[in-house]
Amino acid sequence: MSRRPLRTVRQREGPGPALSENQNLLAEQRRALILDEVRRRGGVRVNELTRRLNVSDMTIRRDLDALARQGVIEKVHGGAVPVVEASTHEPGFEAKSALEPGAKEEIARAAAALAAPGSAIALSGGTTTFALARRLLDVPDLTVVTNSVRVADVFHDARRPAGGGGARPGAATVVLTGGIRTPSDSLVGPVADRAIGSLHFDVLFLGVHGISSEAGLSTPNLAEAETNRRLVRAARRIVVVADHTKWGTVGLSSFASLEEVDTFVTDSGLAPELRAEIGEQLPGLLVAGEPPAEPADALPVPGR
Repeated sequence: MSRRPLRTVRQREGPGPALSENQNLLAEQRRALILDEVRRRGGVRVNELTRRLNVSDMTIRRDLDALARQGVIEKVHGGAVPVVEASTHEPGFEAKSALEPGAKEEIARAAAALAAPGSAIALSGGTTTFALARRLLDVPDLTVVTNSVRVADVFHDARRPAGGGGARPGAATVVLTGGIRTPSDSLVGPVADRAIGSLHFDVLFLGVHGISSEAGLSTPNLAEAETNRRLVRAARRIVVVADHTKWGTVGLSSFASLEEVDTFVTDSGLAPELRAEIGEQLPGLLVAGEPPAEPADALPVPGR
């Protein structure tokens, strides 16, 4: 196994300690670096990581335990290797909900600020868009198109006030596409595709199975890939919402290139060197919980 040293990472100028000293790395950042190294090299050893990250053996083992629980690495004697997952494997909604819940809530909070009152938006299926739907309940007069049963339920349950009566003021109007249900509770197939094909959205909030420089946006489900292509074509702007573990994952079918994405909203677990790489390919990178390079205003509603 060839050795490639972990690159040290420096923060941009500003308050707080520099990250060039590895002991100052936050746990999520350290684990993101470890995961990146596992994927790049095909495996790592505990003693190498303790030396290069300047932390204890116990700290590295806890990091590997955490990554193994997320299902992104497999622990072996003395180190770890990447999980070789079939490109056609599609976890169910409940299984995906247990992965990175804190990151998904942070991403949802940041992405909700991009939805303008009175706009027409679309939300694809997924656990991150499900979290986003709950945050969008406070944005008035939205028209929401979705192929997610779970997302539609969020808006439906919130539509009527607790005391009964008609729809609450400002409640979203929801259009559910119909179609064949996937393990992640998305509706796909010809019925969904035809419904989406006749519509137009101001912004699409898109959850993804995987995202990478080479494959773009991908999914293990062929029918979902085609439905997602229709969503992408119908949107004026595309906002991808995905936690840091999705970067580098490639599903069976690609449905959009990175060049088609306007904004990528992710969490602080994304390693700084990956942020630089993504920033060179996308016009907008928004890291939840951190100040954006430019103010992240809600996307404008055409004609207003």
